[in-house]
Amino acid sequence: QVQVVESGGGSVQAGGSLRLSCVASGYTYSLYCMGWFRQAPGKEREGVAAINRDGRTSYADSVKGRFTISQDNAKNTVYLQMNSLKPEDTAMYYCAADVTRGGYCSPVWAAEYEYNYWGQGTQVTVSS
Repeated sequence: QVQVVESGGGSVQAGGSLRLSCVASGYTYSLYCMGWFRQAPGKEREGVAAINRDGRTSYADSVKGRFTISQDNAKNTVYLQMNSLKPEDTAMYYCAADVTRGGYCSPVWAAEYEYNYWGQGTQVTVSS
């Protein structure tokens, strides 16, 4: 059974930084596409970033240049480094895994239905 567990959320002032971590287990990590999503109160969940087994990355326009997704294959872990945080980044952040494409993300990487396994989420709050 694949498990996905996030950590690293918290509260920070605007302009600050946080790093989220996500550990995936129960499957050969090199065969994951990993994605980060977020959901703010009253809004739909949206894709933030994704990373392929070969390290290729994709980002939502709203976070390009501020967020960086990376991975440590030896630790089965994916990270989301968030810099220059804004109040509008406040949301519950979720990590998700797609194990159906041999480690390559779908062209529609930001679509929730492309992912099979989800974590419980970690809250990020950015104050102005």
